[in-house]
Amino acid sequence: MRKLAVILLLILTILVNGCTNANISSVDNLDKPTTEQGYQEEEGKDNESNENIEENSRIDYKKVKPNENGQIMILMYHGIGEEESEWVRTSENFKKDLKTLYDSGYRLVSLRDYINNNINVEAGYTPVVLTFDDGLQNQFNLIEEDGKMKIDPNCAIGILEDFYKEHPDFGKGASFFVYYPIPFRQKELIKEKFQFLIENGYEIGNHGYNHENLAKVGIEGVQKSLAKNVKETQDILEGYVVESLALPYGAAPKGDDYKYVVSGNYEGVSYNHKAVLKVGSNPAPSPNSVKFDPQRLPRVRASEMEVQGTGIYDYLNYFEKNPHKRYISDGNPDIITIPESEVENVDMDKIEQSNKKLIIYSSETYKIVDES
Repeated sequence: MRKLAVILLLILTILVNGCTNANISSVDNLDKPTTEQGYQEEEGKDNESNENIEENSRIDYKKVKPNENGQIMILMYHGIGEEESEWVRTSENFKKDLKTLYDSGYRLVSLRDYINNNINVEAGYTPVVLTFDDGLQNQFNLIEEDGKMKIDPNCAIGILEDFYKEHPDFGKGASFFVYYPIPFRQKELIKEKFQFLIENGYEIGNHGYNHENLAKVGIEGVQKSLAKNVKETQDILEGYVVESLALPYGAAPKGDDYKYVVSGNYEGVSYNHKAVLKVGSNPAPSPNSVKFDPQRLPRVRASEMEVQGTGIYDYLNYFEKNPHKRYISDGNPDIITIPESEVENVDMDKIEQSNKKLIIYSSETYKIVDES
């Protein structure tokens, strides 16, 4: 019924405006030649002007098949070590993960950009978010060489930085959820590591003060743990805003008390998490979806040890077999493009509040159904 209402509203709008609404594209535009990225070039336009291209071009819907209401993997990593286990990826397997994601058409976005619906990846590609829990030394290790400190090439940051140099179009960024007293386990290097992270597109998140089980410490204990984590981080990085929490053990108070993992206060220190991440075990909804809840975000375990079929390669295979379930970008962060089949699943109010343009197209005829 909602889909029919959208179409009837479109017809009424066209009739009222004498069929001159500039927001409705000519069907002829959909048959024009496309660029390598799937964008259609308008005749007589200056292609050197990005503004004109964005304003006057359309992607090739049949080629790109955009679905910006599809699911997005938030990958959960812990240790990067020498022996593979449920909570540890070897450095070689982590490198394999990055290369597989890259070759399979995934591109990195930050957790902040995901929850703020500021997803900017090339048309036809899928965003993916990387997260690391616990702030282990093998995630970010500094070693001495020739009298100088350098990043260990086999730690997570070393691998990410090297991969970005070789594949800059993959994107850059990850969220590191740390606890205290010694995040990344090199006490004298904590501030240096934190500064490197925020200066290079990474995020520092909350993982409790000492990895407490937040389901067992009571409301005051929850607020104490989370506020103390924020205070410690801000003592190291003055003015830094901690915006996200990864629940230690995936545990949280039940019922109405869950609100205290989102926001709270302890001894004058406040916290307000825009995102709260759980442990496992499935892809997260698009930020445009009616199912999107940033305070209860699921993650996919970056492991091949799981028998339940919920690891990274299980979902890579799942999306390969079910591409209509996967978020596919239209290449323009200011436009939300969805197939007609997703109309009832998209949060229209949220899109309107974000001042983004919405385009709905038919995947059967690959023609614009509505543009508003």
